[in-house]
Amino acid sequence: MPIYVNGKQGRAPVSFPGFFSRDIFGKDHVLDNLNVTLIVLNMMEPCVRKKVVKIVGSASEETEDIIAAERRIVISVNDKKVLSLFCTPTMIKELVVGFFLNEGIIKGHFCADAITIRYGDKMDIYVNIPADGEASTEGMVRTTGCIGGITFDRKEYKKASDNFFIASEKLKSMFREFNRKATLFQATGCMHSAAISDREKILVIAEDIGRHNAVDKVIGHCIIENISLEDKMMLVSGRLSSEIASKCARWGVPVLVSRTSPTSYAIEIAEKANITLIGFVRGNRFNIYANSHRVL
Repeated sequence: MPIYVNGKQGRAPVSFPGFFSRDIFGKDHVLDNLNVTLIVLNMMEPCVRKKVVKIVGSASEETEDIIAAERRIVISVNDKKVLSLFCTPTMIKELVVGFFLNEGIIKGHFCADAITIRYGDKMDIYVNIPADGEASTEGMVRTTGCIGGITFDRKEYKKASDNFFIASEKLKSMFREFNRKATLFQATGCMHSAAISDREKILVIAEDIGRHNAVDKVIGHCIIENISLEDKMMLVSGRLSSEIASKCARWGVPVLVSRTSPTSYAIEIAEKANITLIGFVRGNRFNIYANSHRVL
């Protein structure tokens, strides 16, 4: 069953049960138990198949498993290399826009539509950002995140407004939907996910081998699509570190939710930025670590 993107056919055979392909097609498609060929120009697969030996007790079996793809983005500004990131090769433009604006790297204006993306023959993806100003990597900090995470020590917080409230039961049901949509994690067991919700539905979800990347992707999507984050909720799968809290504080996100716990510094940032910080959303329970007034 060939699938066409923009009327053009290419190659990249994929067969993943329950594959959620919003990243590729721009809208929700669930490809349940279909043997399909994804025809995508300038696109890399988020997963690959590799042979593995499975051991159960004293028995062994050689089989194929679905493995998360890892690629390197080499990012340049005005054709001058600035830095490299390792990521899952989906939503590349969203990742770059989200990362550069979250971290305030470019001193000047740039247009997302002008960004060029070139896919190399092997593992590299080359991105160039034409910009009015130059890039600054001053204050670069290696983060506690996976895949060599990088952040910049620039504390620019926007205090979240109090125009967003959510019922406790709605929050739990929204997080269950978030978990269901994390299909790359379900396929591989090694993806992080992030999503933006308007309380009624999930507007965008991203998955990546890096938890910072997943957050940058959904923020980048909202920036490109001109979706305000000041009345939205951020859902994440990983721990609530200071870097994740800072990304939300930069855009005035009022509620940040995870199935794991926050760090002490993340709680401090949430308190200062008026973010409702929620962790350990599991089953029928969760903890509120800061600004509980938004949960009804």
